[in-house]
Amino acid sequence: MYRLENPVRNYPWGSHTLIASLLGYQPPADPEAEMWIGAHPSAPSVVVSGLEPDTSMGLDKLIAANATELLGSELTAQGTSLPFLVKLLAADKPLSIQVHPSAAQAAAGFDAENAAGIPVDAPYRNYRDAAHKPEMIYALSDFAALSGFREASEISGIFARLLPSLSGVAAGQCSQIIEMLDGGEPLRAAFSHLLGGASGLTELTSEAIAAVESDTTLREHPGLAELPSLHVHYPNDPGILVSLMLNLVQLAPGESIYLGAGNIHAYLRGLGVEVMANSDNVLRGGLTGKHIDLPELLRITKFESQQVPLLAPTTTMFGQEVFEPPFDEFQLQHIELPETDDATDMADADVAIAANGPVVMVCVAGQMVVDTPRGDLLLRRGESVFIGASEAPAMARRSVGSGARAFAVTVPTRT
Repeated sequence: MYRLENPVRNYPWGSHTLIASLLGYQPPADPEAEMWIGAHPSAPSVVVSGLEPDTSMGLDKLIAANATELLGSELTAQGTSLPFLVKLLAADKPLSIQVHPSAAQAAAGFDAENAAGIPVDAPYRNYRDAAHKPEMIYALSDFAALSGFREASEISGIFARLLPSLSGVAAGQCSQIIEMLDGGEPLRAAFSHLLGGASGLTELTSEAIAAVESDTTLREHPGLAELPSLHVHYPNDPGILVSLMLNLVQLAPGESIYLGAGNIHAYLRGLGVEVMANSDNVLRGGLTGKHIDLPELLRITKFESQQVPLLAPTTTMFGQEVFEPPFDEFQLQHIELPETDDATDMADADVAIAANGPVVMVCVAGQMVVDTPRGDLLLRRGESVFIGASEAPAMARRSVGSGARAFAVTVPTRT
């Protein structure tokens, strides 16, 4: 086992308190948006114990040098990289509306941009690696998000609710959008129009927000309620109107959604455990000051209505609570160990750690003992560990006088 220290990304949309409060350290001056726990080469975790000799090393380099032992033979046959990335994500303001490519789209896009000589860190680059980025989010707090297109008729109805409150060019634009939503390829037509910068869209945004702020009935409509907040954070951004096309998702703590390739989405606020394939490929479509490549965005977005992709856990024959989205790269296990002061009752709540290969594990409350055939390790709140494939089986055991809560990520059994 290898104890980890993990980099934190200080993006402007992050929180000054959420991650620090969860893990029990003094909040920093800068907002903390994401703690990366894994082996992505742009921000790998650092191995701080478990090495011989006792030194530190990036987890990506450790895995590359010991791939068969740490990943297992099946994963090594596919490459020498950890296939997933774990993040603690804390949003005080909305992230960009975005979509992720499929594996084939990512590989082709990465090769094309390399051939064009675009530096991998260029702000106008779309593909920073050759992998796709399916993901899931497990809510640790109340969590709000946008995910997937509503039915065209429902979107048309939302714009129709605004129309009586609009005037001039704003009313004209709203009527035009309603016509698009009642025509051919309605989602593609309306989406590309809203991001295309047509004359009158700024006026439509301003008048729509004013109408929602002044009319209680509009403000309480679930399709319109987020408009004022989005405008505060991203004044007159085209993504404000795009948000009306997307399903609003309200997750309670313990609930989860998954997001496949082509699913247009945005996280709005909250704290969660995010798990994804080991990639950083994002195409943006609003609520951002970053690069938007509209033709490429239109090419990879799936213009189809869909229900909110909620992900319910399953309980295995070993009593493990596992969230398994329909992806080959990862599954998430939620582990809770109740507190006890009775040393003779310790083993009753032991939980087997799902380990279908390598495991990344993070403790968010209390402390527990992680036990493998090669030894054990006390994992406290705020600490994380990497367990190589060769160390299975692994157990989460109670520590006297302390309960614990942790998350463990491994590859699914079908890989």
